[in-house]
Amino acid sequence: MAKNCCISNNTKVSIALNAKDKISEKDIAMKHHVSHATVSRVIDSFYSYYQPNVHYLPKHLCFDEFKSVKSAAGAMSFIFCDSETGEIVDIVEDRRLHPQRVFLTVFQEGERCGKNDCHRYVQPLYFLNPRSFPDKFHILQLFSRALNKTRINVMNRDKKNYNKLKTYWKLLLKDQTKLDYKNYTYHRCFKKHMCEVEILHYLIDLDSELKASYELYQYVRHCIKTKDFELLKKTLENKQNIVSSYMKTAIKTINKYINYVENTLKYDYNNGILEGINNKIKVIKRISFGYRSFYHFRNRIFITQNLAKIKTA
Repeated sequence: MAKNCCISNNTKVSIALNAKDKISEKDIAMKHHVSHATVSRVIDSFYSYYQPNVHYLPKHLCFDEFKSVKSAAGAMSFIFCDSETGEIVDIVEDRRLHPQRVFLTVFQEGERCGKNDCHRYVQPLYFLNPRSFPDKFHILQLFSRALNKTRINVMNRDKKNYNKLKTYWKLLLKDQTKLDYKNYTYHRCFKKHMCEVEILHYLIDLDSELKASYELYQYVRHCIKTKDFELLKKTLENKQNIVSSYMKTAIKTINKYINYVENTLKYDYNNGILEGINNKIKVIKRISFGYRSFYHFRNRIFITQNLAKIKTA
């Protein structure tokens, strides 16, 4: 026990070990009969500050932003990880370009493969022969949101079929190869027995733009699934004039980054492993009802990922 301290060393070690679990610091404090401030102080004092290896970067690098503390610009921070092992490289407090430049300049240059096109401006400055590509999920999400906005627009104009378009919105986003065309069940909106395919055809036949937008969405799903880049380009060109304005915006966005989309369909890497880490970060933040200090929040993330080590005597 330290001088003038009434908390035993065994209690402090127990607090430090509990910090690895997905549990709030308030609960840790109640468990050990100490104050919340004591728990925070013990965690920061027992664990070494994580320092990234400035002489190495993984060949395939994933990066994304996540909701951070209020003191961060836009309340968003930036996270890097190895796309193969899932190990976090580092977390930068500010998601804006300048702090990322500062972070990347400390690493030695080497041939790297970047991940996630939204921060493509960083890569040509500090990477040799970088290959950037957005995640497949985000490409599909872009078109699914455009289709959903199209449905809502039709729904608000067609009061007669308002409830039908509102109730069966999931059918429009579902992969058409997985639609049920055999089992008939009673549907209150239609007041008769129908299968999923019949309901879908009824909905898309209500509006020509909705039908064209739905067909484009399904083509995009198919192209991503089969990794057919040439078919994707051809589809975007042929459907551009007949789809809704929301879909036209999505097409314009994809065409702007079409070279990066080609890399997405060419390589098997994705951002799924980092999305899982981000989900864990959200859980840590939610159960703690937020953090004030970025330093403490960052430290807690690395502790739960077993990257921050307990200091040795």
